[in-house]
Amino acid sequence: QVQLVESGGGLVQPGGSLRLSCAASGSIFSINDMGWHRQAPGKQRDLVATITSGGSTNYADSVKGRFTISRDNAKNTVYLQMNSLKPDDTAVYYCKAILRVAGQQTSWYRYWGQGTQVTVSS
Repeated sequence: QVQLVESGGGLVQPGGSLRLSCAASGSIFSINDMGWHRQAPGKQRDLVATITSGGSTNYADSVKGRFTISRDNAKNTVYLQMNSLKPDDTAVYYCKAILRVAGQQTSWYRYWGQGTQVTVSS
């Protein structure tokens, strides 16, 4: 019914950059917040960054000044530009969207993407 599909992960050297994308599709009525979380092996899933439909952003302290979240509301897509990457940024990155489904406009639902691996290593 609703899908979030991520792309852009991969292997990068320390100090390098990557850009993640996440496109939401399906029977979507409207999208509120979108964001990125990450989960390293053996650790819990943590917030990386979020962005509201109006463009207000929030970042984890560990990525402030290095990562930038943005979105294209017309394309139902959220992006994460990651610069100055460190080995500690290695994780599976998950896209999240808070949205209303067509035909069920009174309820908000949280959807997750399948995850994309980001590995920072020399």
